[in-house]
Amino acid sequence: MLRVCVCVSGGGTNLQAIIDAIDAGKITNAQIVRVISNNKGAFALERARGKGIDAVAISPKDYADRELFNEAFLQCVDEAEPDLVVLAGFLVVIPPVMIQKYERRIINIHPSLIPSFCGTGYYGLKVHEAALARGVKVTGATVHFVDEGTDTGPIILQKAVEVLPDDTPKVLQQRVMEQAEWQILPQAIDMIANGRI
Repeated sequence: MLRVCVCVSGGGTNLQAIIDAIDAGKITNAQIVRVISNNKGAFALERARGKGIDAVAISPKDYADRELFNEAFLQCVDEAEPDLVVLAGFLVVIPPVMIQKYERRIINIHPSLIPSFCGTGYYGLKVHEAALARGVKVTGATVHFVDEGTDTGPIILQKAVEVLPDDTPKVLQQRVMEQAEWQILPQAIDMIANGRI
């Protein structure tokens, strides 16, 4: 059984997609053992608690500096003894020591077709604003392994989503979540849990 730790910063829609996929049998041989958020008010924590999943808030604001927060964050992950760490809308830079410790065991979902609209500064609505400003006809989402760069790790899965003429960043964001993110993130976890990656 693959032990999964999910890290989130906000509402937790991708977390919900993972929970739903486990409940529906679309993800097999995996269980979420802990949900961690850097935001004490994240609705994702409520989603986790509602399913009886261990949910922990660990905020950088509670630490004197980033190094102390990083140590506490890594300890919080280690305590869960995960086989896989899933970054599902987690707006925290993962410390290099954690990337090394969990090499090829941390995955991230990014709301574009990497290498487009990714890297430092591209997150949330900013990704979709950039895609619309550029005038692309197709966008999508990518699941990738996390390395020490920003959105530079090996790609696991991608799914394309059509951009429509009257899209706003919010409308496009919702379509990318529904048609791509919520599909390929659970799929990637299932593939890892069952030895297909």
